[in-house]
Amino acid sequence: MVQAIFRWIGDEALLHNLVEGFPTIVLVLVIAVCILLLSKGADWMIDGAVQLARRTGLPRIVIGATIISLGTTTPEAVVSVMAAWMGNPGLALGNGVGSIIADTGLIFGLTCLLTAVPVNRFILNRTGWVQVGSATLLVIIAVVALVTTTGEPILGRGVGLFLLILLAGYMYMTYLWAKQGGDMAMEGEGEDDSEMMGTVKCLLMLFGGLFLVVLGARILVPSASEIAHRIGVPDDIIACTMVAFGTSLPELMTAIASVRKGHPEIMVGNIVGADVLNCLFVIGAAAAARPLAIPDNFFYFHFPTMLIILYSFRVFIFMGKEGRFKRWQGAWLLGVYLIYVIMQYALNVGTVQG
Repeated sequence: MVQAIFRWIGDEALLHNLVEGFPTIVLVLVIAVCILLLSKGADWMIDGAVQLARRTGLPRIVIGATIISLGTTTPEAVVSVMAAWMGNPGLALGNGVGSIIADTGLIFGLTCLLTAVPVNRFILNRTGWVQVGSATLLVIIAVVALVTTTGEPILGRGVGLFLLILLAGYMYMTYLWAKQGGDMAMEGEGEDDSEMMGTVKCLLMLFGGLFLVVLGARILVPSASEIAHRIGVPDDIIACTMVAFGTSLPELMTAIASVRKGHPEIMVGNIVGADVLNCLFVIGAAAAARPLAIPDNFFYFHFPTMLIILYSFRVFIFMGKEGRFKRWQGAWLLGVYLIYVIMQYALNVGTVQG
């Protein structure tokens, strides 16, 4: 049973073969149902996260950076591990790198452009450094492999295990920082005078919402891609747009729901946590399953874009002395993402999953 569930989550070909046999009208209905699942699941997840934060005394940004980001990145880890195991290292590595670019450039950039997003300096001055540091470490390891290897550079199993060990350290340190921060760690959080939920109910809402979001995202993307293919949209355009941010759809729905419900700090935590987990968990688990070869286009295109976006975000945290990210900062991140997507298609440098 468990093996079958993971197969449906991780096997892209299985999902595409399933939707290929559906009539177009059925695909439209499937997409409508998936959007409802995504919306309802995200609402449940945010409500559960807020209540869990109240029950445990942890900041909402930390719940977003740990539990929610772990839940929304687990499908990407499964996809990457299966891709690596089946001999598709470009997909496995690209899934992690592309998700970082989409999460921070597209989702955070767009959210920051549309609404006031708080800067929790106590948490972000710590987890923010882990965010940019883990990505920088990944690039350094890749460059060292490029320089020291005569053939194609690879991320070996030892590197994968090392990244997973760092992941465990990150989760523990995030918890310690939250406990040490006291009221400072709650900076930017609004008051919540709603009725307190029981612990079991808020956990059911949190994990039930995560399940609906992941399920909806996994079915919606191949369904929408199939419709686009039927109306004549070229495959490379589909790859650069719809498929490129497909695995980041859970983060996008989380961002929309958290902002709509007045808890944007959960979105910030989820984006930062998802970036860290994409480096340490998604890529780490894939490399531990099977060594990942690093295609050339990562060195001159995907890695530089990832670092530009993450270091821009790091600078914006440093500049956030007024307690809010600025709209022009969101416009910058979104602009970098859009240029990246356009250049993928225009220069035919190869796409990555996001």
